[in-house]
Amino acid sequence: MPIPDDVTGEEIDKDVKQELQSLPKGLAEDVSRNLVMVARLIDEDPEGAYGYSRVALRLASRVAAVREAAGFAAYASQKYSEALAEFRAARRMTGNVDLWPVMADCERGLGRPEKALDMAGAPEVQKLDKAGQVEMRLVAAGARRDMDQLDAAIVTLQSPELASNSVQPWTARLRYAYADALLAAGREGEAREWFAKAVESDKDGSTDASDRLAELDGVEFVDALVEDDGDTDTDSDSDGDVEVVNSEAPEAKSAPEAESESEPEAESEPEPAEDSIDDDGLDDVDGDEDDLKG
Repeated sequence: MPIPDDVTGEEIDKDVKQELQSLPKGLAEDVSRNLVMVARLIDEDPEGAYGYSRVALRLASRVAAVREAAGFAAYASQKYSEALAEFRAARRMTGNVDLWPVMADCERGLGRPEKALDMAGAPEVQKLDKAGQVEMRLVAAGARRDMDQLDAAIVTLQSPELASNSVQPWTARLRYAYADALLAAGREGEAREWFAKAVESDKDGSTDASDRLAELDGVEFVDALVEDDGDTDTDSDSDGDVEVVNSEAPEAKSAPEAESESEPEAESEPEPAEDSIDDDGLDDVDGDEDDLKG
């Protein structure tokens, strides 16, 4: 596959570069350039990234970083069986547990949420750093939702990390997942509150929490350039600005809704449930027995 001339291979992470030193210089450069292309394309063009990862894999299948990159490219392309195989290979080579959450999510993608929950309760989780444990929590909650255990998914996400006011790299996604689970369970008021909190912590736009919040508030975004067929008004704004329209006029609200707006919202800061996941790892939350799936 063609690689742009501006890609030298020097752009890769220094740890990956060190792994590639076991290869002949020319081969290491070719592998490096393909890995750079994987990183460039994986978000916007997963299939393109997958193609470059296969080239790197043919060139250096015994390098753990290459197997890991191939796994993420396959994962982004929803080739979950292939991704799982590559992640397992990388883990065998390094003994590292960092890939445990994404391996569990591959099990979800393959329609095996029960297996993902088994992995959430495995000893490997206790070896993960805080970010890895939060990621594992998200996967476990997703597995619960796959099994239609909404209340158990909500409990799984309740944790000190969720309740904390400090903003970490995982905060927006955790709050978003919690809000989405609440909404799926019909708890719209609480969901709105947590979507708002997700917006506050989502500094890099990693979620669509602002859109979800606007949807709950009845706000529609209308492109000012889009006009009705019969509209001949030449005074409309032609700059392509976005016009915000509230789709719920005040007079259209029912009496109960109007009354509910005057009542203060109850505090909904979650307190970790006894059977939620502690800081040292994930316990398997049984949503069926307690009657309680970003």
